[in-house]
Amino acid sequence: MLSFSRARSQGRNTRPLTGGMDYLEPKRKTNVMGRVILVVSLTALCIIMLKHAPSFTSPTAFSRSEEGVTHVLVTGGAGYIGSHAALRLLKDSYRVTIVDNLSRGNLGAVKVLQGLFPEPGRLQFIYADLGDAKAVEKIFSENAFDAVMHFAAVAYVGESTLDPLKYYHNITSNTLVVLEAVARHKVKKLIYSSTCATYGEPEKMPIVEVTPQVPINPYGKAKKMAEDMILDFSKNSDMAVMILRYFNVIGSDPEGRLGESPKPELREHGRISGACFDAARGVIPGLQVKGTDYKTGDGTCVRDYIDVTDLVDAHVKALEKAKPKNVGIYNVGTGKGRSVKEFVEACKKATGVDIKVDFLPRRPGDYAEVYSDPAKILRDLNWSARFTNLQQSLEVAWKWQKTHPRGYASS
Repeated sequence: MLSFSRARSQGRNTRPLTGGMDYLEPKRKTNVMGRVILVVSLTALCIIMLKHAPSFTSPTAFSRSEEGVTHVLVTGGAGYIGSHAALRLLKDSYRVTIVDNLSRGNLGAVKVLQGLFPEPGRLQFIYADLGDAKAVEKIFSENAFDAVMHFAAVAYVGESTLDPLKYYHNITSNTLVVLEAVARHKVKKLIYSSTCATYGEPEKMPIVEVTPQVPINPYGKAKKMAEDMILDFSKNSDMAVMILRYFNVIGSDPEGRLGESPKPELREHGRISGACFDAARGVIPGLQVKGTDYKTGDGTCVRDYIDVTDLVDAHVKALEKAKPKNVGIYNVGTGKGRSVKEFVEACKKATGVDIKVDFLPRRPGDYAEVYSDPAKILRDLNWSARFTNLQQSLEVAWKWQKTHPRGYASS
């Protein structure tokens, strides 16, 4: 009201309108519009200058190729095996991008890696789901990958029999999304994390790479489908491909930085090592051994247990040896089978706890005996398992479990 009264009393360039409002004369209106145009122009200029500033236009270390540096995308790098692989790659001076949706992985593992390698351009983490094709395309468009290690997968045999569609979607369909992006962006190398479950239950032991693949559970079937896609694609591609079919993984980082920490709701589907440790810590009342009537020495399943440190060493050697237009398929195991009962006894000694054991009927989708012949990977990649003492591998893993009773949340 004060400015309105002053304007009327001074009689400057005003004209009364119905409702008692002032009307600006053209000259004043032009001045106001000029100021508005000036403000808008300056704002636009600032935006343009900011966009062209070095911080906006300079590519990050991850978005450009650099001579002498190999940039590896590790899918599922927050998971048990993927995080150990990322650790090894970082130690060997690779540049690493981890992509994980954390449905099975642990952000705590990523934080450990970030704390160990805080230097710019060493490690980045991207939260994304590989089933989202647009997100995957964005990741590949914004980063210059030299190689992909594809670990991301749900990986429990028992769960796969209960929810097979989850496995075909997560393993087969998601691998197709990754493979399409790899093809579009001409990534040079692909290391695929496969499994001995693709063999099913062979008539002859040990398993060699040409053993017929006749998987008997959705997990193994989904992995074989993913392998088939990769093999078909590679026939008309220059990409170097390595497919590693590994056996039962145990152990953890010898220096105690990483370990296995499955989600609590997945304990019943998890690895036997996790179940043994849970029983030893009193998280569960005892260990359930499913199946005692198999045609094996003591009636329980026989498996080839490979230490995770050896496993990631095989991945790095595969990455180093991968050649354009070539496909390498290798079993990654120790070449020795151990029964579940043997495993339980080794776990009792490693933990110092007399674990209670309940023997139950067979679990659907399991096979009696599976162990590898690692001769081919020794011959081609000069790799062989070094950590073959079952009890010692379990002791290393148990040490991490004791210092991380709530997994990575304990840190």
